[in-house]
Amino acid sequence: MSDLFQSSGDLQTNDYTAKDIEVLEGLEPVRRRPGMYIGGTDEKALHHLVAELLDNAMDEAVAGHATRIELSLMPGDEITVRDNGRGIPVDPHPKYKNKTALEVIFTTLHSGAKFGNKAYATAGGLHGVGVSVVNALAEHLSVEVARDRRLYRQEFRQGAPSGPLEDLGQVQNRRGTTVTFRPDTEIFGRQGFRPSALYRLARSKAYLFKGVEIRWRCAPDLIGESEREICPPEATLHFPGGLRDALQAQLDKRATLTPEPFAGQANFPEHAGRVEWAVSWPTDEEPFASSYCNTVPTPQGGTHEAGLRSALLRGIKTYGEIVGNKKVQQVTGEDLLGGACVLLSVFIRDPQFQGQTKERLSTASAQRLVETAVKDHFDHWLAAQPERSRLLVERIVERAEERQRKRKDKDLKRQSATRRLRLPGKLSDCSRNRAEGTEVFLVEGDSAGGSAKQARNRETQAILPLRGKILNVASASVDKMRGNQEINDILLALGCGRGKDFDLDKLRYERIIIMCDADVDGAHIASLLMTFFYREMPELIESGRLYLAQPPLYRLSQGGKSAYARDEVHKEELMAEVFNARSKVDVSRFKGLGEMPPRQLKETTMNPANRTLLRVTVIGHDSPDPNTERTEAAGLVERLMGRKPELRFAFIQERARFLGEDALDV
Repeated sequence: MSDLFQSSGDLQTNDYTAKDIEVLEGLEPVRRRPGMYIGGTDEKALHHLVAELLDNAMDEAVAGHATRIELSLMPGDEITVRDNGRGIPVDPHPKYKNKTALEVIFTTLHSGAKFGNKAYATAGGLHGVGVSVVNALAEHLSVEVARDRRLYRQEFRQGAPSGPLEDLGQVQNRRGTTVTFRPDTEIFGRQGFRPSALYRLARSKAYLFKGVEIRWRCAPDLIGESEREICPPEATLHFPGGLRDALQAQLDKRATLTPEPFAGQANFPEHAGRVEWAVSWPTDEEPFASSYCNTVPTPQGGTHEAGLRSALLRGIKTYGEIVGNKKVQQVTGEDLLGGACVLLSVFIRDPQFQGQTKERLSTASAQRLVETAVKDHFDHWLAAQPERSRLLVERIVERAEERQRKRKDKDLKRQSATRRLRLPGKLSDCSRNRAEGTEVFLVEGDSAGGSAKQARNRETQAILPLRGKILNVASASVDKMRGNQEINDILLALGCGRGKDFDLDKLRYERIIIMCDADVDGAHIASLLMTFFYREMPELIESGRLYLAQPPLYRLSQGGKSAYARDEVHKEELMAEVFNARSKVDVSRFKGLGEMPPRQLKETTMNPANRTLLRVTVIGHDSPDPNTERTEAAGLVERLMGRKPELRFAFIQERARFLGEDALDV
C-alpha cells in the first residue's frame, strides 16, 4: 500500500503555491463577481443599480433633509439621480488623509454613514456597498455635490477616479447630490433599462414616504409603444395619502368587499421607526402583496409581513368571539390574506436582510413591533362598522371551509390511489360498464328503494336509496357536509368530484334522476337535492344531466279503465276528460313510492317508454346573457335555502296573496 502512495506521488507535480493566491483589492471583487453584490448580471440586477441610488436619496428624505428627488433616463442608458439633501461630505477623510470622504464612499466597500445611528436613524442602505457597487459596475460615473453654497464634482471610470475632486466654485439656490452613470457593457452586455420598470420604482418610492416629491423624466424616444400608456415621459410623483393612495391606484375600479380599506400608520413606542399599511379584500379574489423596509422592497417578505399577518389574524378571531361566530376560530392567515391586496411599509433601526439585494427582512423584533402597532388599529376598524365587518368575517370563514373541503377531497383522492374506493353499500348498481344510456335514481328511503329495485332495468338503471331529507348545503358548514353520510354516498356513487375538482368525464351515469314522493315532503327533499347539485356541481345541471321523476299521487279506475294523476289538478282533469261522470270512479291515493307496487312504479315512473321526466336547468342558461340570469338564480337559491330564515319569511309574505282562501296560515 505504501508503494502505491509513493508511486502516485511521483506522478504528480505540486504546482499549487503561494503565487496562485490572489488578493482582490478595492472594487475589483465587485467587477469579478457581481453576482455576490447585486444577484447577477441580468435585467433585474441592472435595474438594482438604480434602486441603490434611489435608496440613498430616499434615506436623506426620510431623515428629513430632502424633499425632492429627480430620476432621469437619457439616451445611451444614462441614468441621473438627484436629491436636494445635505450633500455627500467632501472634506478629507480622517483615516485616508489623501482622499476625500466622497472618494472613499465611491471607491471603498463597506464605507458610509449608516453603520451608526448618528446621521440616519432609519436607512435602507446599511452595508456601505450600494453606491460603490454602482460605481464599480459603471462604465462612467460622475457625482456632483452642492454643499455649503459650493459645487464639487468628481468623475470615475469602471470604479477608478478619473481625477481628483474639483471645486467648481460658488453656487446659489442649490444643494444635494447628483449622480449620473452608464452601466458597463463589459458586465451587462447590450441590455438596457426599461423605462416602465424605472417609473414604477420611482412611483413606489413616492408612495412610501409622504414627504417626498419625485420628478421623473425620460427621453420620449426610449419609451416603447407598449409602455406609453403606463410610462409618461415626464411626471411629478407626490402622494399625501401614502399607501392608501397606492392601494386605490392599484385596485383601480375593482370591486371590494369593504367600501374602505383597512389603512393607517403608527409609530413604534420607545423605538425609532414606524409602520404604515393598507389592506383591501377585492371580490374577484385576485390578490397582490408588496412590502418594504426603509423604502427597500422585500419581495420575499419577512418578519414585518409575519407581524401584520399575526395582528390581523388575532384581531379577526377576537372579533368573531365578540359577535358569536365560533367558526372564525378555524381561520388561518392564508384564509384571511389569501385573497387580499396588501401594502406594508416599515421603518426600523438596524434592519437585518438576507443578502445584499435585501429581498427578505429577517429582523426578529420587527414582527413584534408591527403586530403590537397594528392589532389595536384593526380592532377599532372592525368595531367601527359592524355590517362591514360581518361581511368580511363571513367571506373569510367561507374561504376556510373551502380550504378544509379541498383538503378532504385530496385525502379522498390519496386513499383512492392506494386502494380501490368502494361504492356505497346501499347502491344497487347497473350492470352496464359504460356511462352511455345509464341512469341512477336517487330515491327517498329504503322502502321506496326496495320497490324501485324490483321495477328497474338492471342493465341500465341504478338505485341509490337516501335516508329521508338530506343536509341543506346552502346553510351547512364544511364539517357538517363532510360528516353527512347521504352526501358522501352521492359523491361516491357519481364519481365525478365536486366544486373545482368536478370532472364531467368521470360521471358514472348519463342521467341523474331525483325520484321522490309526489307530496310536500317529497318536494322539499327534491329541493334540497337540487340545491346540493347547484352549489356543488353546477356543471352537471348545465350539461343537462339532472332530472326530476314525475311519480303519480293518485290512481283512478272505472271498470276496466285506469289512469294515474300527478296531483289534485291533474286528477280533476282526468275525471272530466277520461272517465264517465255517471259512474263511480275509484280513487286511491299513494302514500309514497314505497307503497306503490313495483309493477305500477315501473309503468308510471321508471319505464322510458311511458314516464315523464323534467330536466333541471339554470334559468337563462340558453339566454343571450346567461351571467345575469345565473346571478338571479344564485340569489334565489340563497334566499330560499340560505342561512337567513328572515329572507324565506319575507318571500312567503310577498307571495301570500297568491294562496287560496283554504290555504294554511304560514
